Order: sequence, then structure tokens, then C-alpha cells
Amino acid sequence: MADKDFETSEFHQDIWNRYLMLGFVSANIPWKAISNLELRLSYTALHDDLELLSPTTLSNICRRESALTMDATKKQLLSQNEVSLTLDGWISTNILAITSVRGYYMDRNWALREVQLTFD
Repeated sequence: MADKDFETSEFHQDIWNRYLMLGFVSANIPWKAISNLELRLSYTALHDDLELLSPTTLSNICRRESALTMDATKKQLLSQNEVSLTLDGWISTNILAITSVRGYYMDRNWALREVQLTFD
């Protein structure tokens, strides 16, 4: 076989974990789906050294990312800024009730910003 003639990047488990969690949240996939055998086999086919996560680990990553997002949002707020909150709820295709709380505010440059504060 010939040598690879294309660039490859180094694999980082932490970055993979974060994007995996973001993918689950974006697609409204429950954490327990990570335990599905076929899904786990497809992930190991992507990379030999991949450490497969548990539902609890995904949930912990989500909590950590949520706290970082809240901190970053607070830093953007003016000291006397008002935040408008919205609450949205719906039922997903897998019969789960989902609730989302979003905040809307003006940043220091008077641009309207939106941030998801909680998602359950």
C-alpha cells in the first residue's frame, strides 16, 4: 500500500467527547442511546483508540459545558442589562418531554444575543 498523501490531524479524546455531547443535544438523542451496541461499534470503527463514554459521562460533560456557557454569557452582559426569558416545550419523536429556556439580551455593542440557558 502507498503512503498517505493527505494530511491527518491528531486525535484528542476530550474534543471528541465535547462534539459527541453536542451532537446528542443537537439531535435530541437521549444519553442512554450511547449504550446501544450498534452505535458503539460504529464509533469504534471510526477510531481504534476511541474511549467510549457512558450516559453519566455525557451528562457530566453537558453540565460542565453549560456552566462555561453561562459564565461566558454573564461576561457579555452590561451591569444594568435586562434579560428577556422565553420558555419552550415540546414532545420529541421518542415521546420525551423537552423544555428549553432561552435568554435574549443586548451585548456591549448593542447587538441582540440569544443564549440557551437550560435544556431538559
